[in-house]
Amino acid sequence: MNPKIKILYVDDEKLNLMLFESFLSEEYEIFTALNGYRALELLVENPEISAIFSDLQMPEMDGVEFIRTAKEKYPEKMYSLVTGFSISSPIIQEAMETKLITKHLRKPINKHMLLKIIDEAVNNYCI
Repeated sequence: MNPKIKILYVDDEKLNLMLFESFLSEEYEIFTALNGYRALELLVENPEISAIFSDLQMPEMDGVEFIRTAKEKYPEKMYSLVTGFSISSPIIQEAMETKLITKHLRKPINKHMLLKIIDEAVNNYCI
């Protein structure tokens, strides 16, 4: 049996972390962090994490800052922002145009869309 693909979700709201984990824990190994600093630690401790989803608005370190920092060390991973903003938001547009993120997922998280994004990542990133 193949090992489960490892996914990290970063969000400052515990309920969102629990929902994300409940959506995916049967098929994937899920890591969660309440902030970008803890998420960076988890990436060091678990370099085999393949896909990272991050909330945009968080205290101390926002999602863009976290992804920018993580991507410097781990450019091969797939990064996505999860936010209440639409894709037309300048922040999301810039992150997409500069290839900081691959995908944008709008809150509340739709399980079907989340699984589709992960499936694309598996196919396109060979994770």
